[in-house]
Amino acid sequence: MAIWFALILAAYLLGSVPVAYLAAKLICGIDVRQYGTGQVGGGNLWRMTSWKLGLPVVVFDVGKGVVMVWVAQLLELSVAQQLVVGAAAVTGHNWSVFLRFGGGRGVATAMGVIFILPLINEMTPWPTITCFACLVAGSVMLRSSPLPVMVSVALLPIVSAIYEPVATTLGFLTILLIIVIKRLVAPRAVEATSVSKKRMLLARLLFDRDIMDRKVWMSRFPFKDKDLEELNDGID
Repeated sequence: MAIWFALILAAYLLGSVPVAYLAAKLICGIDVRQYGTGQVGGGNLWRMTSWKLGLPVVVFDVGKGVVMVWVAQLLELSVAQQLVVGAAAVTGHNWSVFLRFGGGRGVATAMGVIFILPLINEMTPWPTITCFACLVAGSVMLRSSPLPVMVSVALLPIVSAIYEPVATTLGFLTILLIIVIKRLVAPRAVEATSVSKKRMLLARLLFDRDIMDRKVWMSRFPFKDKDLEELNDGID
């Protein structure tokens, strides 16, 4: 039990490492929280700067979940306990102790947890397969990821309930709740001052933004095209 609690704490601290924030500050000289979605994650950094900078951050964020779940499995913890450790990593990413409990949305870290579980445990792969199939298909069709992310993660506990014990299903449900809560509790953005609370919460839940208009929401952009070219050259 002591090992489990220690892993939960370690997972939270690893999840709290704000790689996107550090990369944006050190390489671009910007605070990624002030641009795009305002989230401290590889996806927002990718959109606001360059894939050359965003991709490594996404990989690191995914790795937070993968590594901690793998360590938990090596220590012979149950699948449900591994999910709690993974959920702690997602929580750390979303409410980082290093950013005064601000952070990202935890999607990449959650996907790392979901991806690695069936690969290292004797469990059905169907929750993971369903989740990723829905995410990829939805993102391709809609050319946007927030809604497919929500639907795919929501399917996890549903599919798990068919094949897995209650404890495992509750673990998946915990990850879903962490992602939902993070979307809903963010401070109201300036762009949404004239939007009703119900409409704002619906937009957050489905589209991960305070307003329905994605173009307006993503208009906070730190660089002009010329600046981006120079940034990409610098990263090369």
